[in-house]
Amino acid sequence: MKEDYYEILGISKSATAAEIKKAYRKKALQYHPDKNPGDSEAEAMFKKSAEAYEVLSDPNKRSRYDQYGHQAFEGGGFGGGGMNMDDIFSQFGDIFGSQFGGGFGGGFGGGFGGGRKTVKGSNLRIRVQLTLEEIANGVEKKIKVKRKKLAKGTTYKTCTTCNGQGQITRIQNTILGRMQTSAPCTTCGGLGQMVDSKPANADADGMLATEETVSIKIPAGVVDGMQLKVSGKGNDAPANGISGDLLVAIEEKPHETLQREGDNLHYDLYISISEAVLGTSKEIETVSGKVRIKIDSGVQSGKILRLRNKGIPSINGYGTGDLLVHINVWTPKSLSKEQRDFFEKMSNDDHFQPLPEKEDKSFFEKVKDMFS
Repeated sequence: MKEDYYEILGISKSATAAEIKKAYRKKALQYHPDKNPGDSEAEAMFKKSAEAYEVLSDPNKRSRYDQYGHQAFEGGGFGGGGMNMDDIFSQFGDIFGSQFGGGFGGGFGGGFGGGRKTVKGSNLRIRVQLTLEEIANGVEKKIKVKRKKLAKGTTYKTCTTCNGQGQITRIQNTILGRMQTSAPCTTCGGLGQMVDSKPANADADGMLATEETVSIKIPAGVVDGMQLKVSGKGNDAPANGISGDLLVAIEEKPHETLQREGDNLHYDLYISISEAVLGTSKEIETVSGKVRIKIDSGVQSGKILRLRNKGIPSINGYGTGDLLVHINVWTPKSLSKEQRDFFEKMSNDDHFQPLPEKEDKSFFEKVKDMFS
């Protein structure tokens, strides 16, 4: 089981953005590879801290994490983490400042102070529509994705402008003395490498536009608007860089008879007056198939029957919601003379007089119970 992000950084769930950044910097400096050469445990903590900071420093990701935990980013191949050293140094290198001399000597690519960098390909975004049944049971979707892939046969050589450094250093004489400035190489874009040879149908970076079928395992319990990530299924990066990610936005399709409220489902069941008086049994639809329920004689309109564990599984693994069946007694709008005569005879009968009992709650009490 993955560790809690707040516990990794040693902060409370009410921590401010400044407190989160301060806590991450403290952890990152403590477990930095330069301070702990060859220590695999320190390297693991360094990556965990970066993963925690990546989520908690982003208000949207933090909100999803607070609501759904790690399942907001994980599920059969999805992940909010899995960061490697290149990801960490390219995204958060500025947090370390000059603590390590403005650069990282471990050979992981993107140092803090510029220089040759490892590029990550751009992310791709798709929207996947799911039925309530698919959400309740989890599903594997095979989606065709158009992505750029490194063309087979593409080779790279050292950039002749920056000699593989990825940056150009200039020295200028000023009234304050000699000043040195560095900027990314405009020829290679800071890669330190440039295309040597490529297939004729590839673009200038040696990329080909392809269509690939990606298998996406979506866990049960996802909600509309949730975004999942499939690592490495975005666009490839040139010069053997890191592939981008595929971001999957969940869209819930409306159901014909069921309404979702969190992990619970609601179903409106209409019965006739005679069925309400005599009692009956009805077959209703659930996300796991049809079930038959018994309705006692004398049931009142507005009564709610609760079918345990017939709702949506919690994405955090906290059990399964319920199916709430709302009983609605249907009153006919037109009657035959015989039917009208019957009800006129019964209008003064004691059995037809409204005599609510204590357990027959009012509408407002039922609404209060639903939201408690």
